[in-house]
Amino acid sequence: MKEIFVVSEDTPLIETLRRIDQGHLQLAVVERDGRIIGTVTDGDVRRALLGGVGLDASVDLVMNRTPITAPVGISNPAALNLMRKHSIHQLPIVDAEGRVVEVKLIDDLALAQQSDHWVVLMAGGLGSRLKPLTDDVPKPLIRVGDKPILETVLGGFVKAGFGKFFISVNYKADMIREHFGDGSAWGVEINYLQENARLGTAGALSLLPERPAQPFFVMNGDLLTTVNFEQLLKYHREHQAFSTVCVREHSVTVPFGVIDFDDHRLLGIREKPTQKFFVNAGVYLLDPGVLDYLDANEAVDMPALIERTIATGKPSVVFPLREYWIDVGRLDDLQRASDEFQRIFG
Repeated sequence: MKEIFVVSEDTPLIETLRRIDQGHLQLAVVERDGRIIGTVTDGDVRRALLGGVGLDASVDLVMNRTPITAPVGISNPAALNLMRKHSIHQLPIVDAEGRVVEVKLIDDLALAQQSDHWVVLMAGGLGSRLKPLTDDVPKPLIRVGDKPILETVLGGFVKAGFGKFFISVNYKADMIREHFGDGSAWGVEINYLQENARLGTAGALSLLPERPAQPFFVMNGDLLTTVNFEQLLKYHREHQAFSTVCVREHSVTVPFGVIDFDDHRLLGIREKPTQKFFVNAGVYLLDPGVLDYLDANEAVDMPALIERTIATGKPSVVFPLREYWIDVGRLDDLQRASDEFQRIFG
């Protein structure tokens, strides 16, 4: 465990900087009576110097009095998400008495959390239902909230600790490549599967340069969801599944009275009944062996591919989504997603 440097409110800034420079945390904890009352970083001191504060001034003048902290027992994924949410690089872990017992570093957690499960994002469609918006921009780059749809999708996986991505591209592929590059802006690796002809929602998997070593995710690039990928992986393993298909409950209300009858005898009338179905949510977790069911450059959609595996006895299971989910495929869906974005992803 890295050493935590503790200073008091009246410690001079020059002494505080000396302690910060001695360690790897780039942070000093300010305590009073053994309890954290603030933190100070090298950046805090530098900003104070620019504001005219001298190095002989006390920490009290520059410290952050409302630092983001987390309780003892927080998981590393949760700590990583908290740091990313607040754009901080150090997270003090505090016990019930307010004492700092550890400081977690974002670089350490990000490195430890990068999963070896690959992620394939399908982004090669034409987006015909969103015309004219897709005349000049591919659907994955249409902005919802303050960023393109596909960037929010990518960010969800990055926060969950995944580090290797493949994006299938076809329509206006150069725009997608230019926006995401090699993934270094997000601290991940991004490769591209170039569809020279449209290959459906599964055919691009035949373009993977090699077989993944672990089950891999496939997700349509026009979905917004807060699905828990860690729970999905756990579910897949527990059921020893060859493929796991995420499903979403969908209700349809018949706008008329439905007649129940037997031969010519009326049994009853159900007024505007609602029927519930589970529909494909466009998120999958697949065993690498699924690639054996694909021919090179074959155009095939995911349901057909999974049905091939079921026909040979491979176990396929469904994972019901309780989390937020929306398919941004139509203009009214796009408007709804935009209205909800800040509340869900802000």
